[in-house]
Amino acid sequence: MSKIIIIGAGAMGSAFALPCLDNNHDINIVGTHLENKFIDNLKKNKNLHPGLNTHIPNGIKIFKFEKFNEVLKSNVDLIVLGISSKGIEWVADQLSLIYKDGNIPNLLMLTKGLSIYENKYELLVDKLKRLLTSKGIIKVNISAIGGPCLAAGLANRIHSSVVIANENIEIAKKLADMLNTSYYHTSSSDDLNGVEVSAAIKNIFSMAVGAAKGLCSKNASNEIREKNYLNTASALIKQSIYEMEIFVEHLKGKKQTVKGLAGLGDLYVSSGGGRNARMGYYIGEGLTFSEVKKTKMKEVTVEGADLAIEISNKVKEDFNIRKLPLMLSMISAIVEDKKLELNWELFR
Repeated sequence: MSKIIIIGAGAMGSAFALPCLDNNHDINIVGTHLENKFIDNLKKNKNLHPGLNTHIPNGIKIFKFEKFNEVLKSNVDLIVLGISSKGIEWVADQLSLIYKDGNIPNLLMLTKGLSIYENKYELLVDKLKRLLTSKGIIKVNISAIGGPCLAAGLANRIHSSVVIANENIEIAKKLADMLNTSYYHTSSSDDLNGVEVSAAIKNIFSMAVGAAKGLCSKNASNEIREKNYLNTASALIKQSIYEMEIFVEHLKGKKQTVKGLAGLGDLYVSSGGGRNARMGYYIGEGLTFSEVKKTKMKEVTVEGADLAIEISNKVKEDFNIRKLPLMLSMISAIVEDKKLELNWELFR
Protein backbone atom coordinates (compact mmCIF):
# COMPACT_ATOMS: atom_id res chain seq x y z
CA MET A 1 0.00 0.00 0.00
CA SER A 2 1.27 3.47 -0.92
CA LYS A 3 0.23 6.86 0.38
CA ILE A 4 -1.07 8.99 -2.48
CA ILE A 5 -1.96 12.66 -2.23
CA ILE A 6 -4.10 14.28 -4.93
CA ILE A 7 -3.88 18.07 -5.05
CA GLY A 8 -7.15 19.43 -6.40
CA ALA A 9 -10.73 18.34 -5.66
CA GLY A 10 -12.04 18.85 -9.18
CA ALA A 11 -13.73 16.23 -11.32
CA MET A 12 -10.67 14.41 -12.67
CA GLY A 13 -8.66 14.54 -9.45
CA SER A 14 -11.61 13.12 -7.51
CA ALA A 15 -12.36 10.48 -10.13
CA PHE A 16 -8.72 9.41 -10.21
CA ALA A 17 -8.96 8.61 -6.49
CA LEU A 18 -11.27 5.67 -7.27
CA PRO A 19 -8.71 3.29 -8.85
CA CYS A 20 -6.23 4.35 -6.15
CA LEU A 21 -8.74 3.34 -3.48
CA ASP A 22 -9.57 0.09 -5.24
CA ASN A 23 -5.86 -0.76 -5.18
CA ASN A 24 -5.97 -0.40 -1.38
CA HIS A 25 -3.76 2.67 -1.33
CA ASP A 26 -4.01 5.30 1.38
CA ILE A 27 -5.66 7.94 -0.77
CA ASN A 28 -6.08 11.59 0.20
CA ILE A 29 -7.45 14.59 -1.67
CA VAL A 30 -6.39 18.06 -0.53
CA GLY A 31 -8.12 21.02 -2.11
CA THR A 32 -6.54 24.22 -3.33
CA HIS A 33 -7.06 27.54 -1.58
CA LEU A 34 -9.96 28.18 -4.00
CA GLU A 35 -11.86 24.99 -3.10
CA ASN A 36 -12.65 25.45 0.60
CA LYS A 37 -16.32 26.30 0.06
CA PHE A 38 -16.62 23.55 -2.54
CA ILE A 39 -15.31 20.95 -0.07
CA ASP A 40 -17.63 22.21 2.69
CA ASN A 41 -20.62 21.77 0.38
CA LEU A 42 -19.34 18.38 -0.76
CA LYS A 43 -19.25 17.07 2.80
CA LYS A 44 -22.64 18.57 3.64
CA ASN A 45 -24.08 16.58 0.72
CA LYS A 46 -22.63 13.22 1.79
CA ASN A 47 -19.66 13.52 -0.58
CA LEU A 48 -21.83 14.01 -3.66
CA HIS A 49 -19.48 15.54 -6.20
CA PRO A 50 -21.43 17.96 -8.43
CA GLY A 51 -18.96 17.64 -11.30
CA LEU A 52 -19.29 13.87 -11.33
CA ASN A 53 -22.85 13.46 -10.07
CA THR A 54 -21.71 10.58 -7.88
CA HIS A 55 -20.70 10.08 -4.27
CA ILE A 56 -17.02 9.96 -3.36
CA PRO A 57 -16.47 6.82 -1.20
CA ASN A 58 -15.75 7.41 2.48
CA GLY A 59 -12.44 5.58 2.13
CA ILE A 60 -11.11 8.60 0.24
CA LYS A 61 -10.07 11.28 2.73
CA ILE A 62 -10.78 14.85 1.64
CA PHE A 63 -9.12 17.88 3.23
CA LYS A 64 -9.44 21.62 2.83
CA PHE A 65 -6.41 23.75 2.01
CA GLU A 66 -5.79 24.54 5.69
CA LYS A 67 -4.50 20.96 6.02
CA PHE A 68 -2.23 21.23 2.96
CA ASN A 69 1.08 21.40 4.82
CA GLU A 70 0.12 18.78 7.37
CA VAL A 71 -0.98 16.27 4.73
CA LEU A 72 1.99 16.85 2.41
CA LYS A 73 4.55 16.66 5.21
CA SER A 74 3.51 13.11 6.08
CA ASN A 75 5.27 10.09 4.54
CA VAL A 76 4.03 10.48 0.94
CA ASP A 77 4.83 8.06 -1.89
CA LEU A 78 3.16 9.86 -4.80
CA ILE A 79 1.77 13.36 -5.36
CA VAL A 80 -0.86 13.63 -8.09
CA LEU A 81 -1.60 17.05 -9.59
CA GLY A 82 -5.27 17.47 -10.45
CA ILE A 83 -5.17 21.25 -10.78
CA SER A 84 -5.81 23.43 -13.82
CA SER A 85 -2.94 24.43 -16.10
CA LYS A 86 -3.22 27.96 -14.70
CA GLY A 87 -2.41 26.59 -11.24
CA ILE A 88 1.09 25.29 -12.09
CA GLU A 89 2.87 28.36 -10.71
CA TRP A 90 0.79 28.19 -7.54
CA VAL A 91 1.48 24.51 -6.90
CA ALA A 92 5.19 24.98 -7.58
CA ASP A 93 5.25 27.68 -4.90
CA GLN A 94 3.40 25.50 -2.40
CA LEU A 95 5.55 22.41 -2.97
CA SER A 96 8.78 24.40 -2.75
CA LEU A 97 7.77 25.68 0.68
CA ILE A 98 7.20 22.16 1.99
CA TYR A 99 10.13 20.38 0.36
CA LYS A 100 12.83 22.94 1.05
CA ASP A 101 15.40 20.17 1.50
CA GLY A 102 14.98 19.24 -2.14
CA ASN A 103 13.63 15.73 -1.49
CA ILE A 104 10.25 15.73 -3.17
CA PRO A 105 8.15 12.58 -3.80
CA ASN A 106 7.45 11.39 -7.32
CA LEU A 107 4.90 13.57 -9.12
CA LEU A 108 2.15 12.48 -11.50
CA MET A 109 0.36 15.05 -13.64
CA LEU A 110 -3.26 14.73 -14.70
CA THR A 111 -3.10 18.28 -16.07
CA LYS A 112 -2.45 18.74 -19.78
CA GLY A 113 -1.08 21.77 -21.55
CA LEU A 114 1.46 23.43 -23.77
CA SER A 115 2.75 26.98 -23.58
CA ILE A 116 5.46 29.23 -24.98
CA TYR A 117 8.51 30.16 -22.91
CA GLU A 118 11.38 32.18 -24.36
CA ASN A 119 9.89 31.59 -27.83
CA LYS A 120 10.01 27.82 -27.40
CA TYR A 121 7.24 25.29 -26.81
CA GLU A 122 7.09 24.18 -23.19
CA LEU A 123 5.11 21.22 -21.88
CA LEU A 124 3.52 21.52 -18.45
CA VAL A 125 5.83 18.82 -17.10
CA ASP A 126 8.81 20.87 -18.24
CA LYS A 127 7.32 24.08 -16.87
CA LEU A 128 6.78 22.52 -13.45
CA LYS A 129 10.29 21.09 -13.44
CA ARG A 130 11.71 24.48 -14.40
CA LEU A 131 9.77 26.26 -11.65
CA LEU A 132 10.73 23.74 -8.97
CA THR A 133 14.38 23.76 -10.03
CA SER A 134 14.45 27.54 -9.84
CA LYS A 135 13.29 27.22 -6.23
CA GLY A 136 16.09 24.84 -5.29
CA ILE A 137 14.37 21.48 -5.81
CA ILE A 138 16.82 19.84 -8.18
CA LYS A 139 15.80 16.17 -8.13
CA VAL A 140 12.34 16.20 -9.65
CA ASN A 141 10.70 13.16 -11.24
CA ILE A 142 7.46 13.84 -13.07
CA SER A 143 5.21 11.37 -14.87
CA ALA A 144 2.09 12.16 -16.88
CA ILE A 145 -1.11 10.39 -17.87
CA GLY A 146 -2.68 10.51 -21.31
CA GLY A 147 -5.59 8.79 -22.96
CA PRO A 148 -9.36 8.74 -23.52
CA CYS A 149 -10.60 8.89 -19.95
CA LEU A 150 -13.49 11.20 -19.06
CA ALA A 151 -13.85 11.90 -15.35
CA ALA A 152 -17.51 10.92 -15.03
CA GLY A 153 -16.87 7.53 -16.62
CA LEU A 154 -13.91 6.81 -14.38
CA ALA A 155 -15.86 7.85 -11.28
CA ASN A 156 -18.48 5.26 -12.21
CA ARG A 157 -15.81 2.61 -12.79
CA ILE A 158 -16.45 2.43 -16.53
CA HIS A 159 -13.74 0.58 -18.48
CA SER A 160 -11.06 3.15 -19.31
CA SER A 161 -7.58 2.81 -20.79
CA VAL A 162 -4.70 5.24 -20.24
CA VAL A 163 -0.98 5.45 -20.81
CA ILE A 164 1.43 6.58 -18.10
CA ALA A 165 4.56 8.23 -19.44
CA ASN A 166 7.95 8.86 -17.91
CA GLU A 167 11.36 9.24 -19.53
CA ASN A 168 12.35 6.30 -17.31
CA ILE A 169 10.22 3.39 -18.50
CA GLU A 170 10.71 1.49 -15.25
CA ILE A 171 9.09 4.30 -13.27
CA ALA A 172 6.22 4.42 -15.78
CA LYS A 173 5.70 0.66 -15.43
CA LYS A 174 5.79 0.85 -11.64
CA LEU A 175 3.10 3.53 -11.59
CA ALA A 176 1.01 1.61 -14.13
CA ASP A 177 1.14 -1.46 -11.89
CA MET A 178 0.21 0.66 -8.84
CA LEU A 179 -2.93 2.01 -10.48
CA ASN A 180 -4.21 -0.80 -12.70
CA THR A 181 -7.62 -2.26 -11.83
CA SER A 182 -10.25 -4.43 -13.50
CA TYR A 183 -11.72 -1.27 -15.09
CA TYR A 184 -8.79 1.21 -15.14
CA HIS A 185 -6.41 -0.30 -17.65
CA THR A 186 -2.94 1.21 -17.54
CA SER A 187 -0.07 0.92 -20.00
CA SER A 188 3.33 2.60 -19.93
CA SER A 189 5.54 4.63 -22.27
CA ASP A 190 8.91 6.35 -22.19
CA ASP A 191 7.72 8.88 -24.79
CA LEU A 192 6.83 11.63 -22.34
CA ASN A 193 7.01 14.31 -25.04
CA GLY A 194 4.79 12.39 -27.45
CA VAL A 195 2.13 11.64 -24.84
CA GLU A 196 2.04 15.18 -23.47
CA VAL A 197 2.09 16.94 -26.85
CA SER A 198 -0.68 14.66 -28.17
CA ALA A 199 -2.80 15.23 -25.08
CA ALA A 200 -2.46 18.99 -25.44
CA ILE A 201 -2.92 19.62 -29.16
CA LYS A 202 -5.77 17.14 -29.55
CA ASN A 203 -7.92 19.89 -28.01
CA ILE A 204 -7.42 22.08 -31.08
CA PHE A 205 -8.22 19.20 -33.41
CA SER A 206 -11.26 18.27 -31.29
CA MET A 207 -12.71 21.65 -32.20
CA ALA A 208 -12.03 20.95 -35.87
CA VAL A 209 -13.77 17.56 -35.77
CA GLY A 210 -16.59 19.10 -33.74
CA ALA A 211 -17.19 21.48 -36.65
CA ALA A 212 -18.04 18.58 -38.99
CA LYS A 213 -21.83 19.04 -38.98
CA GLY A 214 -21.57 22.62 -40.10
CA LEU A 215 -18.84 21.94 -42.63
CA CYS A 216 -20.20 18.80 -44.29
CA SER A 217 -22.33 20.70 -46.84
CA LYS A 218 -23.19 24.30 -47.66
CA ASN A 219 -26.47 23.42 -49.34
CA ALA A 220 -27.92 20.49 -47.39
CA SER A 221 -30.69 20.97 -44.83
CA ASN A 222 -30.00 20.61 -41.13
CA GLU A 223 -31.80 17.26 -41.18
CA ILE A 224 -29.58 15.88 -43.93
CA ARG A 225 -26.42 17.20 -42.31
CA GLU A 226 -27.40 15.66 -38.98
CA LYS A 227 -27.70 12.24 -40.62
CA ASN A 228 -24.66 12.41 -42.89
CA TYR A 229 -21.95 14.51 -41.22
CA LEU A 230 -19.87 11.45 -40.27
CA ASN A 231 -18.29 11.37 -43.72
CA THR A 232 -16.83 14.78 -43.01
CA ALA A 233 -15.94 13.99 -39.40
CA SER A 234 -13.97 10.93 -40.50
CA ALA A 235 -12.00 12.96 -43.04
CA LEU A 236 -11.21 15.56 -40.38
CA ILE A 237 -10.07 12.89 -37.92
CA LYS A 238 -7.73 11.42 -40.52
CA GLN A 239 -6.22 14.85 -41.28
CA SER A 240 -5.98 15.60 -37.56
CA ILE A 241 -3.90 12.49 -36.93
CA TYR A 242 -1.65 13.27 -39.89
CA GLU A 243 -0.95 16.78 -38.61
CA MET A 244 -0.59 15.66 -34.99
CA GLU A 245 2.17 13.28 -36.12
CA ILE A 246 4.03 16.15 -37.77
CA PHE A 247 3.66 18.36 -34.71
CA VAL A 248 4.64 15.65 -32.21
CA GLU A 249 7.80 14.81 -34.15
CA HIS A 250 8.65 18.52 -34.30
CA LEU A 251 8.59 18.56 -30.49
CA LYS A 252 10.82 15.46 -30.23
CA GLY A 253 8.05 12.97 -29.60
CA LYS A 254 7.48 9.65 -31.34
CA LYS A 255 5.18 9.58 -34.36
CA GLN A 256 3.65 6.24 -33.35
CA THR A 257 2.44 7.68 -30.05
CA VAL A 258 -0.14 9.73 -31.94
CA LYS A 259 -1.97 6.59 -33.06
CA GLY A 260 -2.19 5.37 -29.47
CA LEU A 261 -4.33 6.26 -26.48
CA ALA A 262 -2.89 9.74 -25.95
CA GLY A 263 -3.51 10.78 -29.55
CA LEU A 264 -6.16 8.98 -31.57
CA GLY A 265 -7.91 7.59 -28.49
CA ASP A 266 -8.16 10.93 -26.73
CA LEU A 267 -9.15 12.73 -29.93
CA TYR A 268 -12.05 10.31 -30.42
CA VAL A 269 -13.40 10.93 -26.92
CA SER A 270 -12.89 14.69 -27.01
CA SER A 271 -14.39 15.25 -30.44
CA GLY A 272 -17.48 13.24 -29.50
CA GLY A 273 -18.54 15.74 -26.86
CA GLY A 274 -17.23 18.21 -24.34
CA ARG A 275 -16.29 21.86 -24.46
CA ASN A 276 -13.82 21.76 -27.37
CA ALA A 277 -16.20 19.87 -29.64
CA ARG A 278 -19.03 22.18 -28.64
CA MET A 279 -17.00 25.25 -29.57
CA GLY A 280 -16.13 23.58 -32.87
CA TYR A 281 -19.79 22.85 -33.53
CA TYR A 282 -20.77 26.50 -33.25
CA ILE A 283 -17.79 27.66 -35.33
CA GLY A 284 -18.66 25.07 -37.96
CA GLU A 285 -22.19 26.51 -38.05
CA GLY A 286 -20.71 29.84 -39.12
CA LEU A 287 -20.32 31.76 -35.85
CA THR A 288 -17.07 33.47 -34.99
CA PHE A 289 -15.19 32.66 -31.78
CA SER A 290 -16.20 35.94 -30.12
CA GLU A 291 -19.86 35.39 -31.04
CA VAL A 292 -19.80 31.93 -29.47
CA LYS A 293 -18.20 33.26 -26.28
CA LYS A 294 -20.78 36.05 -26.01
CA THR A 295 -23.90 34.05 -26.78
CA LYS A 296 -23.27 30.32 -26.24
CA MET A 297 -20.26 29.65 -23.99
CA LYS A 298 -19.81 32.83 -21.99
CA GLU A 299 -18.42 31.35 -18.77
CA VAL A 300 -16.98 28.15 -20.25
CA THR A 301 -13.25 27.47 -20.43
CA VAL A 302 -12.34 25.97 -23.82
CA GLU A 303 -8.86 24.46 -23.56
CA GLY A 304 -8.39 24.16 -27.31
CA ALA A 305 -9.15 27.83 -27.87
CA ASP A 306 -6.85 28.90 -25.03
CA LEU A 307 -4.07 26.76 -26.48
CA ALA A 308 -4.62 28.12 -29.99
CA ILE A 309 -4.19 31.65 -28.68
CA GLU A 310 -1.11 30.71 -26.63
CA ILE A 311 0.86 28.99 -29.39
CA SER A 312 -0.48 30.83 -32.45
CA ASN A 313 2.56 32.96 -33.26
CA LYS A 314 5.03 30.13 -32.74
CA VAL A 315 3.07 27.67 -34.90
CA LYS A 316 2.84 30.23 -37.71
CA GLU A 317 6.57 30.80 -37.39
CA ASP A 318 7.39 27.08 -37.62
CA PHE A 319 4.83 25.88 -40.18
CA ASN A 320 2.99 27.08 -43.27
CA ILE A 321 -0.58 26.39 -44.38
CA ARG A 322 0.54 23.59 -46.72
CA LYS A 323 2.19 21.71 -43.85
CA LEU A 324 -0.60 22.05 -41.28
CA PRO A 325 -3.70 23.25 -43.16
CA LEU A 326 -6.27 22.09 -40.60
CA MET A 327 -4.44 23.25 -37.48
CA LEU A 328 -3.57 26.67 -38.92
CA SER A 329 -7.11 27.18 -40.22
CA MET A 330 -8.49 26.39 -36.77
CA ILE A 331 -5.96 28.65 -35.06
CA SER A 332 -6.73 31.50 -37.48
CA ALA A 333 -10.47 31.17 -36.86
CA ILE A 334 -9.89 31.53 -33.12
CA VAL A 335 -7.12 34.12 -33.02
CA GLU A 336 -8.27 36.30 -35.91
CA ASP A 337 -11.93 35.83 -34.91
CA LYS A 338 -13.13 34.98 -38.39
CA LYS A 339 -15.38 32.33 -39.86
CA LEU A 340 -13.74 28.94 -40.28
CA GLU A 341 -12.70 28.11 -43.83
CA LEU A 342 -10.90 24.92 -44.81
CA ASN A 343 -8.84 24.35 -47.93
CA TRP A 344 -9.62 20.69 -48.55
CA GLU A 345 -7.22 20.58 -51.50
CA LEU A 346 -4.30 20.87 -49.06
CA PHE A 347 -5.37 17.86 -46.98
CA ARG A 348 -3.20 14.75 -47.24
